[in-house]
Amino acid sequence: MAMDGSLVGAIDQGTTSTRFIIYDANARAVASHQVEFTQFYPEAGWVEHDPMEILESVRVCTAKAMDKATAEGFNVDGGLKAIGLTNQRETTVIWSKSSGLPLYNAIVWMDARTSSICRRLEKELSGGRTHFLEACGLPISTYFSALKILWLIENVEDVRKAIQKGDALFGTIDTWLIWNLTGGCGGLNRDQNKVHGVHVTDCSNASRTMLMNLKTLDWDKPTLETLGIPVEILPKIVSNSETIGVIANGWPLSGVPIAGCLGDQHAAMLGQLCRKGEAKSTYGTGAFILLNTGEEVIYSSNGLLSTIAYKLGPNAETNYALEGSIAIAGAAVQWLRDGLGIIQSAKEIEDLALLVENSGGVYFVPAFNGLFAPWWRDDARGVCLGITRFTNKGHIARAVLESMCFQVKDVLDSMHKDAEEKVMKEGEFLLRVDGGATVNNLLMQIQADLLGSAVVRPADIETTALGAAYAAGLAIGIWTTEKIFDLEHKEKPTVFRPKLGEEQRKKRNESWFKAVSRTFDLADLSM
Repeated sequence: MAMDGSLVGAIDQGTTSTRFIIYDANARAVASHQVEFTQFYPEAGWVEHDPMEILESVRVCTAKAMDKATAEGFNVDGGLKAIGLTNQRETTVIWSKSSGLPLYNAIVWMDARTSSICRRLEKELSGGRTHFLEACGLPISTYFSALKILWLIENVEDVRKAIQKGDALFGTIDTWLIWNLTGGCGGLNRDQNKVHGVHVTDCSNASRTMLMNLKTLDWDKPTLETLGIPVEILPKIVSNSETIGVIANGWPLSGVPIAGCLGDQHAAMLGQLCRKGEAKSTYGTGAFILLNTGEEVIYSSNGLLSTIAYKLGPNAETNYALEGSIAIAGAAVQWLRDGLGIIQSAKEIEDLALLVENSGGVYFVPAFNGLFAPWWRDDARGVCLGITRFTNKGHIARAVLESMCFQVKDVLDSMHKDAEEKVMKEGEFLLRVDGGATVNNLLMQIQADLLGSAVVRPADIETTALGAAYAAGLAIGIWTTEKIFDLEHKEKPTVFRPKLGEEQRKKRNESWFKAVSRTFDLADLSM
């Protein structure tokens, strides 16, 4: 039973913003604060973040949310028992152990600068693109951290020198935040004792580096040797739910333990309470569909990734997942807003798309930096097909929304092929959805129509932060695993059921495949 007055916080560090949410003992959000931060695009296909700006965003969010909770009458100083952390995955930082400063900007998960390294490795290695698949569950792709580490070693002199001197530390964003929050290159704890940052990652984030062995949950030595990445720069791998360290002085949360850590999509799986055979789709900057495959690693024959679902404690069983990752979902709406100026805010797209009955034969494929699952084509580029003089802004807006839903359908079709007999439950398939874009009712209805099955949206769509809070609360005994999985969401979910006929659905899908095929082999178009 949860302790009265206990609070759990969740840091949710995403691709475009950071938020901090405080939950009560019944897992209800009582206060939150969100801050956007800068996206850097130094060259076509490159995406970077400033790690120091991300740190500052965490500082601001935690302080503001604590102030809000205090103003609402909550005893934050005495009641906040633990912090969970969830983060954008794969994004890569290498920093100096002695100065605590980044040696280069963070290279973001969707960044495509490593495509030439990918091609080189595919040619050199006996297994080609799937050389590391059996050990790590992932194909060679620009998406994963290992390739970003190689680029930094090959192209940034400060990184090479720091590695030679033993002064370099690598981390995904979770590792960077935990190291800084727990003392960095030297801080004090509440008792004024000197502390240094804890250099750790969790098994879900580690599973996205292309360096962790999926079975042992440790760094895979043959992979490290093949790639020439020194194990000394890598963090220790821990489970998703255990006390990792205590926040040092100088932070708004000093003295509070960090007790949960999951990559954002894994946290959303936990927040959605996905058991074996159940799937969820998170619609954010990208879209990410995960199917819990239980305690068995299932290798895909249809372009999906084998990964960790979650491991809720050092001695808990590991749950695995099949994942389909879509690089551009909500980011296409941001492009309509910021790149084209067709809308002034993201929420306007629903009203604009509702001005037309359908997309008017327009198909939009947002392959801005290539295509991820199930295609894995980094030579793809975005296309908008079927434009006529009849086409207006409403048709374009609707085609952008449909592009998200078609991409999710492609992934789910692959999941059914890979796992239907082994893990998927009998009866009606339900897709659980979450993420900011799911407030768009039209998007959810289009998704149900194109899938031909129900889409279920919970009352609280911020399930990523909730999953991180669950993991932290579990580690310190506020909740039990049984309590979390028995926890019925108090408010009823919204269910969207398909209205489109099967024949029309099939024709639309054939047109989509035709549009996708037109995106291939366009990366070298002249400027």
